[in-house]
Amino acid sequence: MKSRLTTLCYIEKDGQYLMLHRISKKNDVNKDKWIGVGGHFEEGESPEDCLLREVKEETGLTLTSYSFRGIITFSYEDYPTEYMCLYIGEEFEGTLRECDEGTLEWVDKDKIQDLNLWDGDTLFLEMLRQETPFFSLKLCYRKDGSWYRSVLNGKEMELLDICGEDGTPTGHVKERSMVHRDGDLHRTVHIWVIRKRADGGLDVLLQKRSEEKDAYPGCYDISSAGHVHVGDEFEDSALRELKEELGVIAEKRDLRFIGFHEGYVENNFWGRPFKDWEISAVYLYEKPVTKDRLVLEKSEVEQVVFMDYGKVLEGIKEGTFANCIYPKEFQMIMEAMKPDFCAKDVWVKELIGK
Repeated sequence: MKSRLTTLCYIEKDGQYLMLHRISKKNDVNKDKWIGVGGHFEEGESPEDCLLREVKEETGLTLTSYSFRGIITFSYEDYPTEYMCLYIGEEFEGTLRECDEGTLEWVDKDKIQDLNLWDGDTLFLEMLRQETPFFSLKLCYRKDGSWYRSVLNGKEMELLDICGEDGTPTGHVKERSMVHRDGDLHRTVHIWVIRKRADGGLDVLLQKRSEEKDAYPGCYDISSAGHVHVGDEFEDSALRELKEELGVIAEKRDLRFIGFHEGYVENNFWGRPFKDWEISAVYLYEKPVTKDRLVLEKSEVEQVVFMDYGKVLEGIKEGTFANCIYPKEFQMIMEAMKPDFCAKDVWVKELIGK
């Protein structure tokens, strides 16, 4: 059996990485993928021994300067766990030669993401681009090669399914911050907590987002909302968000689906661009809610308040209070209150700045 310890090196030159297109071996787990260069430890080798030998064997180059950037733990279903030492090759000597593993090619760093990569590789390549300090990253894959879990320095990361324009997952997965960097279509859930008043009016519960949020800090927002994590379904995600953000323990029968909302908006927060393209399953929660009994997730929600629906709609349209609510989605609430309303054909688009 080969060692479970490996090295992987991205050799850089003039804003490019040396990439290996694995097309030569028939039974290669990396068949048709683009990766760096490297391989398995041999008996008695240190990480540096393995690095230098593999680079020489695969490229003909001799590294003269390199940096150890991280440890990647690959967990596969029905396959031994692999531990990979990740390096950047900064300087080298020699002449590049053909590789029997595939085709070597210098690729611009900003074009790497266009290649056929493992989904998880896009994450640690981004961390290399951002010059993240030495890190430990765990990537978990299923038998079919799909990526479903990632843990960075012991902390769970949020992975999202990338969707086609019909809202169906494409099979590709990305980390949350990269989804919002690139503006990929993904799935979310929006739950509006409402209550009918004795005078016939309608109140809606708004949350005020924490000042620490990575987008729209301090703005009024949907009662409860969140991303649909990789492999999850809309209803289960809605129930999870209600519990995590508000402390509301609900069941599927407590949610009234009122349609899908497709929204796109571009902005800038904390000095970084933010592109949000989402297909949201929109629900109403109409059971009695006592604001003072809610248990708020302080890292997400600063406070909640019931407000008159008409006044909120007026404030959204006139821009008289800080909010990040889509006007057309908010109007879906009132449409859903009509006696003849049917949700199955409701798909509202609201694309701003795309």
